[in-house]
Amino acid sequence: MRQSMRGGLLRRHRDFRLLWCGETAGKFGASVTGIALPLVAVSTLDAGPFEVGLLSAAAWAPWLVIGLPAGVWVDRSRRRPIMLAAATVSLLLFAGVPVAAWCGWLSTGLLLAVALLTGTAAVFFQTAYSAYLPSILEPDDQPEGNAKLHGSASAAQIAGLGSGGLIAQLAGAVNGMFVNAATFLVSLLCLAGIRHREPRVTRTEPRPPSLVGEVREGLSLIADDPWFRTLTLFGAASNLALMGYQSIQVVFLVRCVGLTPGPVGALIGAAGSGGVAGAFAARRVADRIGTARATLLFELGLPLFALLIPLTVPGAGVLFFVAGGFCVCAGVVAGNIIKASFQQRYCPPDLLGRLTASTAFLGYGTIPLGALLGGALGTGLGVRSAMAITTAGIPLAALILFFSPIRRARDLPTSRRPTGGLRPSPEPDDEGALPLH
Repeated sequence: MRQSMRGGLLRRHRDFRLLWCGETAGKFGASVTGIALPLVAVSTLDAGPFEVGLLSAAAWAPWLVIGLPAGVWVDRSRRRPIMLAAATVSLLLFAGVPVAAWCGWLSTGLLLAVALLTGTAAVFFQTAYSAYLPSILEPDDQPEGNAKLHGSASAAQIAGLGSGGLIAQLAGAVNGMFVNAATFLVSLLCLAGIRHREPRVTRTEPRPPSLVGEVREGLSLIADDPWFRTLTLFGAASNLALMGYQSIQVVFLVRCVGLTPGPVGALIGAAGSGGVAGAFAARRVADRIGTARATLLFELGLPLFALLIPLTVPGAGVLFFVAGGFCVCAGVVAGNIIKASFQQRYCPPDLLGRLTASTAFLGYGTIPLGALLGGALGTGLGVRSAMAITTAGIPLAALILFFSPIRRARDLPTSRRPTGGLRPSPEPDDEGALPLH
């Protein structure tokens, strides 16, 4: 059900508005959990840096295990029912944490199981969601849709991070899980209200292709295309460093800087407000200087300020954390907006699920490794030293972009011209390329 009337998407496109509301609610709840779950482990179960890192790793490990086949299954099925099922599973699991605490069953093992299972649901939801958006929006509306979704997600994450510590301080970290469960209920209701119905997926081949063959097709799409390959390798290296510091930032702020749960959430939320700024600036900067150049600015220039984070000390020194985190979040969100619009326009629609899953498998697959790395470094070298090492890795990862075709281009391409293998459409500085993410 496509709508092309003039005006903002949120005003004129009912289905997009519902998708936007549901995704925003889910991001808010996930951010509350991002603060509440480590606080449960640290304050209630007395977990150390390695256990907290392991908890973060468990939430992302499913991308390594089922990320690739999930993309094939999503391409073989309608996406909306997958999203509904994944949201239902997450709702029940998060609501079960406080219930388990009341019954005296709460343990680090239980939190790990919840993180692992909700992470599995997130694999299916995110893969289906990325492939579903182009089915309800016209190509010309997709950059605006991506910008609005990423911008509202960043705002919701800021609100969730800022209120997560406050909720944990007032109601207890365990009871904060009810907030996340409620947001998945909102997400379910919004998804259920979408009127657009995808056609049933049909195959014209005499025999259905094998799962392994379709997985290989998605990986080949990345391996053979220099643009997909560059962005995927960068995402993997960047996520390793990002999760390395994010997995121990609560421990860092509580034990090294000496903050209580309320200020921890407020400080992380203030740093996360950079995501809103990045979402606001992404399309405007890309239109002005080109999508390839904007990618370098957001992914390499801004993350240099991550080096301020380990300098955080009590008092006015907390501004180092806010400034560094703000710039990192602004760069990540703006870069993701540009990348998402680029993939949706550049990739064939029938391969989008496999592309999403393959890039997520390779990119998100380093997230649990980064969480374990952060926890291990924090245990072996001390939390502050671990923060210095992992934050330095963020701008270093962006050197992959600098030494790639992106550095020589003004814009990322908008269509593929395979010749022998998959090759970039435009030559560097090709003015025919449209400024898309």
